[in-house]
Amino acid sequence: MEKNEPIRIAQIMGKWVGGGVEAVVMNYYRHIDRDKIQFDFICDDDSTRIPTEEIEKLGGKVILIPPYQKVFKYHKTLKKVLQDGQYKIVHSHINALSVFSLWAAKSAKVPVRIAHSHSTSNKKEWKKTLLKNILRPFSKVFATDYFCCSELAGRWLFGNKTYDQGKVYLLNNAIDVDKFKYDEKIRKEKRKELNIKDNQLVIGHIGRFVQQKNHEFLIDIFNEIYKQDKNAILLLIGEGPLKEEIQNKVDELRLDKNVKFLGQRSDANELYQAMDLFLFPSLYEGLGMVLIEAQCAGLPCVASTEVPKIAKISNGVEFIPLSKNAKLWSHECINLLTDKDIRKLILKTIKLNNYNINKEAKNLKAKYLKSI
Repeated sequence: MEKNEPIRIAQIMGKWVGGGVEAVVMNYYRHIDRDKIQFDFICDDDSTRIPTEEIEKLGGKVILIPPYQKVFKYHKTLKKVLQDGQYKIVHSHINALSVFSLWAAKSAKVPVRIAHSHSTSNKKEWKKTLLKNILRPFSKVFATDYFCCSELAGRWLFGNKTYDQGKVYLLNNAIDVDKFKYDEKIRKEKRKELNIKDNQLVIGHIGRFVQQKNHEFLIDIFNEIYKQDKNAILLLIGEGPLKEEIQNKVDELRLDKNVKFLGQRSDANELYQAMDLFLFPSLYEGLGMVLIEAQCAGLPCVASTEVPKIAKISNGVEFIPLSKNAKLWSHECINLLTDKDIRKLILKTIKLNNYNINKEAKNLKAKYLKSI
């Protein structure tokens, strides 16, 4: 490697489906010093929505390999990729499944092997949770370094003892703050584009249609809001395996004219501007980056108590237990909106702490360079 060439880091992404983890890694990639650090993205070959053109334009590579379910083929292919690339650092983002990627990395004699915890679990996803709990004790076997997006996620994957010993590096899910700032002009333009009137109440949610995001309960909450305001609109941004099931539920409740399924979007930062409130009843979250984005846009937010409290960066967030019924949730949403100046209040009280991507990208660069 030439002295002036950047250090190439293998980012193990698993199945790329346009979710929150991919958004986090891409945020860092866009803002890191790419003269010093370059990312190569290693993804399952059944991935969708990989921004290959952008990655290549920024100097990175996309490398497709078999999914981890084909254990031996996965191991053999990944080991060869890592050997051929002569990587000094492998950064694995697949939570408890990182045992497979880091086993291959150790076999390929990669000296720095990072296991990154982006999530936790919930008993309602019992099959997924069972697999996670089986693999969790092996999370540190092949890793040399431990990363997490929140204390909750760090303790969940690596254990309280390891976390308390200061062995887990907290890498915040930072964002480009300026990109999400509230803009009245964009609000009007987006509402016009979506055929929504200025005086209509708009509830928003961004998340994949998977059990974790709890769309079924979200529809129940919106149904209660709709009973009080027949002009209310729900914006659902994202794709996923449960989308059709949720569409059927919306049809059954005769909410089809009030619920807009917008699919996967690249203008989420602008869609926040069109909303009046962000609803986030997740079964579990490692952090909940969209909640931070929503607050940056000045949105009041109602989230489940399963979302880490550190995602609250303003006075505009209410946390409610999932044991409470949809009617109570809807009342909390409406109560938050009774204050006409709520958006201004939120924007005044925001404390970004460590969520500014420009600052955090510099910290990550320093961490990478120090490790080799």
